[in-house]
Amino acid sequence: MSKIHVDIVSAEGEIYSGEAAMVFAPAQMGEVGIAPNHAPLLTGLKPGGVRVQPAVEGNEKAEELYFYVSGGVIEVQPKKITILADTAMRAKDLDGAAAEEARQRANELLKERTSAVEVATAQAELAAAAAQLHLLEKIRKATKGT
Repeated sequence: MSKIHVDIVSAEGEIYSGEAAMVFAPAQMGEVGIAPNHAPLLTGLKPGGVRVQPAVEGNEKAEELYFYVSGGVIEVQPKKITILADTAMRAKDLDGAAAEEARQRANELLKERTSAVEVATAQAELAAAAAQLHLLEKIRKATKGT
């Protein structure tokens, strides 16, 4: 089986390092799927979920791994993917209630529209919260199907 090495790091430290059969990431222009021997690529990431399909030997089936990134960049080389995230965490560490609360708070700030800076900050918070909630929903749907 062909595989590609994946490193996901943030300012807090390394989140994941391992071999993958396939990686999906939220690039600025849309989700990208990256397989081993992919052409070199460097692009920005938007808030969202990174999905890693671990490389396994034989007919084994490994459970997909999910990570949340708040943005950053992804560098792809034929044998290595490096994700440098502003903030990154394992999806299992996401707090759905906190994300929903952040979404509601950001919506309230947008309604007040006090300054351009506050509107931009609220929009960024809203995008991050929505991405976290979307990732949690995607994981829920994926685990129901198994």
